[in-house]
Amino acid sequence: MTAILRPQPETDELDDTAAEFSKPVFNVDDGNSRAYQAMVMKCVAYTNGVRVGDIGIEQISDFLARDNTFVWLGLREPNSALLDKIQQEFGLHELAVEDTRSAHQRPKLEGYGDSLFLVLQTAQIYRNVLQLGETHVFVGQRFIVTVRHGSPLSFTRVRERCESMPSNLAKGPGFALYALMDFIVDNYMPVVDGLQERFERLEEDIFRNRFNQQTLEKLYDLKHELLLLRGASTPLLDICNELTRFHGGIINEDIQFYYRDISDHVKRINQAIDGMREMLTAAMQVHLALVTVGQNEIVKRLAGWGAILALPTMVFSLYGMNFKNMPELDWPYSYPTVVGGLILACALLYGRLKKAGWL
Repeated sequence: MTAILRPQPETDELDDTAAEFSKPVFNVDDGNSRAYQAMVMKCVAYTNGVRVGDIGIEQISDFLARDNTFVWLGLREPNSALLDKIQQEFGLHELAVEDTRSAHQRPKLEGYGDSLFLVLQTAQIYRNVLQLGETHVFVGQRFIVTVRHGSPLSFTRVRERCESMPSNLAKGPGFALYALMDFIVDNYMPVVDGLQERFERLEEDIFRNRFNQQTLEKLYDLKHELLLLRGASTPLLDICNELTRFHGGIINEDIQFYYRDISDHVKRINQAIDGMREMLTAAMQVHLALVTVGQNEIVKRLAGWGAILALPTMVFSLYGMNFKNMPELDWPYSYPTVVGGLILACALLYGRLKKAGWL
């Protein structure tokens, strides 16, 4: 089965997220600082592409007023109070914030005046099961806000990648958005590879005549997971196309062509998914065909043994009619002759059916 929006413990490779909890991002005096630390991953200000430092939520509006400065805020499953505060600080549209509260949104891009709202779906294989999560992104000329729902993926590496290229990061939040989308799309390919390995194992079971109902169920579940993954990746083509052609006021023109690279990656992923779906459909048909062939073999064997048993049944039923005038009844060798003849006839019939492949 496929799990959707189910938070899982961070894996070893994501231990860098723990470092984000090492200190409060802003001060809270009501005893809820730990809760805020769990919801606020990072809140960092950048000037001319160079990291200024971590800032508090209450300082966001001050940094937004500075020239050549933008704020990058990362949240994880924030509560309503925190979302209200973020909406006030960044001036976000209430409809976009409402979508973030409810989650379970389809991948999409929506424009709200001087800001954009994106929904992206993350994917990874966890304990041999496809795990889907959501990342909501608010982008403006001077800010980018990411909100994670049910995804164990950490975006620390995305931030580190951007900070290592200050000249690109100086172009504004559009480059951070590109790096984030590129990271999410790049994580689709390992998922495709993992599903491919599962399919190859099922394929071996099919052609080794180890097929059963569970194999067919696993094939169906795998096909369902591929549909979910394609549903997560395909809308990115339209999103990248729109970011490339429009929203120049938010996405710098020097950054727009970067999204073509993401679009190319998505196309290759979709091709791999479509190819695997076709192979899955063929495998399911082959599985059912092999099951039918196996059933036909069983029916042929039963029919062959039925034909062999029909000979003695016919002879014994003839003698069971108890007619008085039957010449064989008075002959002393009639019984062994009849039994021997039946054995010989059954043996000949068995040999003929065996040669024909029925037994």
